[in-house]
Amino acid sequence: MKFILFIFPCVFLIGQAATPEKPNFLLILADDCTYNDLPLYGGENAKTPNLDRFASQGLTFNRAYVSSSMCQPCRAELYSGLYPMGNGCAWNHSGCRLEITGMPQALGKLGYRVGLAGKTHIRPAEVFPFEKVEGFDPNCVRNPTLDHDLRPIKQFISGEKDQPFCLVIALTEPHVPWVMGDASQYPPRKLKLPPNIADTPRTREDFSKYLAEITYMDAQVGDILDTLKRVGKEDDTLVLFSSEQGSQFPGCKWTTWDTGLHTALIARFPARIEAGKRTDALVQYADILPTLLEIAGAEPNGLDGRSFHTVLRGKEKKHRAYVYGMHNNFPEGPPYPTRTISDGRHRLILNLTPGELFIEKHLMGLKGNAVLNNPYWATWVRDSWAKPEIYKLVKRYQSRPPVSFYHTLKDPYEMNDLAGGPKYQAKMKEMREELEAWMKREGDPGAWLDSREAQQAAKSGEHIY
Repeated sequence: MKFILFIFPCVFLIGQAATPEKPNFLLILADDCTYNDLPLYGGENAKTPNLDRFASQGLTFNRAYVSSSMCQPCRAELYSGLYPMGNGCAWNHSGCRLEITGMPQALGKLGYRVGLAGKTHIRPAEVFPFEKVEGFDPNCVRNPTLDHDLRPIKQFISGEKDQPFCLVIALTEPHVPWVMGDASQYPPRKLKLPPNIADTPRTREDFSKYLAEITYMDAQVGDILDTLKRVGKEDDTLVLFSSEQGSQFPGCKWTTWDTGLHTALIARFPARIEAGKRTDALVQYADILPTLLEIAGAEPNGLDGRSFHTVLRGKEKKHRAYVYGMHNNFPEGPPYPTRTISDGRHRLILNLTPGELFIEKHLMGLKGNAVLNNPYWATWVRDSWAKPEIYKLVKRYQSRPPVSFYHTLKDPYEMNDLAGGPKYQAKMKEMREELEAWMKREGDPGAWLDSREAQQAAKSGEHIY
């Protein structure tokens, strides 16, 4: 799919602010890493010494989110400052509308050199004309991942003395296949599995390999930060790290549960961001580009996101009242659209086709590519016959009610659905009204959007709503 056209235009105006100062920006992205598998967010298995040290030097966001827990839509949100409906990338493996303005043009107009190393997975190129920077593997399913070469990024960030840079380094770990790192550091029998992951021997083996990739990713982060320091750009560079969406274990990626949409976000900017702090301010990926633009001296307009610069500077403790999310399953499997809203404490999820069964071809091994098949899923189905706790997880994943409600602060894995009880009915009503208002503002047609007809209309360039 080349691109998707929607009916309303997006205007992006940049007004130059008074300050001439333009710091550098470095964005480091993991790939398919569930946020609370990291020790920084309570993970009890993974070893991430570089991220732990990095967080001690900056500000950690406790409540940062993507709008869609799929690779391409969440990157489109990050690079455009727009929600999936606004930028056009409302499905995986789709493209953004040609008339929007991406990060390269927005920062390029301010004099920035804007580059991307590693995984791209964003299109069309006309909207996201990043300068290609070599040195990191762009292929998230290569077995094994190519060793990284720091020389190209060192050359890029050295650059011209008076020209600021924005560099995105999009790592491919810990995306499947889990083949990098030393899995012997994580003996399967000694692991403590999260409550949303079924305990089977094969799952433990694969979770061990996934953790090894997290540690491998962490080492890459350390190498990148060391390079920035050696070049002498550490003090005048805002560095952001994000874990992207959740992992490819059931209940994380491709869902609107917290373990799919919640992302790690750490910001470091010496002398501007106080070290070793955490914030509960609600932010979304759409807020990052406006933040960079404001710091660069511009006034971003026409975007869904809002700058959280004041949160970075410690001047504000709050940013948003709500964050929003959506999932359209097609073409990853049969339609299964869901929409969600969170205030950081509670989450409401609407399942727009509650009579259907959720099927995801990558995770369930239906794609026909041996690299992407996940043999642990078959053990979940097999053992569900004998183990009620595993049956509950399979049912939770594949058959969901019309409305779910969770007290995420007390139940971070959202295992206890409170929608049927009387205690939270008023809160559910309030959040549902806001979610439906967001859908209306976005022009979201609901269940129809997750259909073959909608995709075919978009491919042909028709206005689909």
